[in-house]
Amino acid sequence: MIPLWVQLAYLAAAICFVLALKGLSSPKTARQGNILGAVGATIATVAVFFQDEGGLGNLPLIIIAVLVGSVAGVVGAYRVQMTQMPQLVALFNGVGGGAASLVALLELHEMNAIPDVPPFILVATVFTIFVGAVSFAGSGITFGKLQELMPTRPIVFPGLPFAFAGSLIVAVIFAVMLVDDPSMLLGILVGLLGLALGVLLVLPVGGADVPIVISLLNAFTGLTVAAGGYVLNNTLLLVAGTLVGASGTLLTILMARGMGRSVINTLFGALKGGSTLGAGEASDRPVQSAGPEDIAVMLAYADRVIIVPGYGLAVAQAQHSLRELVELLQARDIEVDYAIHPVAGRMPGHMNVLLAEAQVPYEQLKEMDDINGDFKDADVVLIVGANDVVNPAAKTTPGAPIYGMPILSADEAKKIVFMKRSMRPGFAGIENELLFDPKTTLLFGDAKDTMGKLLKAVEAQ
Repeated sequence: MIPLWVQLAYLAAAICFVLALKGLSSPKTARQGNILGAVGATIATVAVFFQDEGGLGNLPLIIIAVLVGSVAGVVGAYRVQMTQMPQLVALFNGVGGGAASLVALLELHEMNAIPDVPPFILVATVFTIFVGAVSFAGSGITFGKLQELMPTRPIVFPGLPFAFAGSLIVAVIFAVMLVDDPSMLLGILVGLLGLALGVLLVLPVGGADVPIVISLLNAFTGLTVAAGGYVLNNTLLLVAGTLVGASGTLLTILMARGMGRSVINTLFGALKGGSTLGAGEASDRPVQSAGPEDIAVMLAYADRVIIVPGYGLAVAQAQHSLRELVELLQARDIEVDYAIHPVAGRMPGHMNVLLAEAQVPYEQLKEMDDINGDFKDADVVLIVGANDVVNPAAKTTPGAPIYGMPILSADEAKKIVFMKRSMRPGFAGIENELLFDPKTTLLFGDAKDTMGKLLKAVEAQ
């Protein structure tokens, strides 16, 4: 029997998790939400040590594992760059799925000594083993792609759909056999097939679809934790896993909608090798470029300026210089706003967090639906490190990887300034026709360096 105070601690942790999700829904309250989530996780971890009145077995090993994990988490969180946050999310998510799968395998081993295990418990166990393995392997591939440890482009080979379908069918057959007759060997085989399917599912995905898959795998991990909670008779795991699964699913749907495609198309369209496949080559077509002084004149004589930040801004760590530039323009009575695309950067909220770090007021951050109608009135739109989110191919080129994706209407502005390191295509790997628009001027160079020069040039005006 679980002590009453432990049950109350679990309830407090569950409430913290719910409030944490609520806090994370807005940049203004995200920090508090993150702290609440950490407090809830701490309460839950401590309470586990007192759940069993007889005490936990292997206590020294458990404490060592907790200490090692805590050190790894703290060091990783301090060292990770803002640009690497999505791959850190993928890594942590994969570890969660893998842990749930291993725990379910151990529970399966214990079930061999228990007669008449309820069928639903066996179904939940098999589900946890399989889906946890899929999440672990798939998250590992997404981490490798985002970290550029492997090609970011879609990786396909002849017979991939048949290999995927065949592995899935065999996994289902083994899963049914496992529910009928619990066997450690069958459990391991189901786990191995889950690993294979996780790899086959993510390998064909590339470009802008990778963050969507990360979110989906996060939902998978949440569902495995919830199922694991049922297997272990742990209500808190059931609640926490359900929250993660539900929020991850909603986020996946919203991200897919932001990319103008369905989740089904994102996953199974990728198996055909075409959903995110771009050429990935820089163009040698002529473009109009200028120096910081020329761009400074354009900005100084504008009445309305819209900033479009992107991943390149995060890579260059130029957000502080950008904020100073905006403050300088506003001091001259120039109206300035930031236009934030739902999937700017590598994940939703990436740009919001980056700009909040530079103390940019939340009121200046305008979502795509709220600001798209204002571009036609903007004298200058300054695009800093963004590419795919302003690419007109999303509207004009059927068959393009991003076709159908809602974009920021930067092409409607009177003048367009692109700050780019090179002519290399964006994450989707396709050329941006906006670069060759007669209204467009390119300012080449590292965003932090060129932003500093641009700031000095505007000050001199």
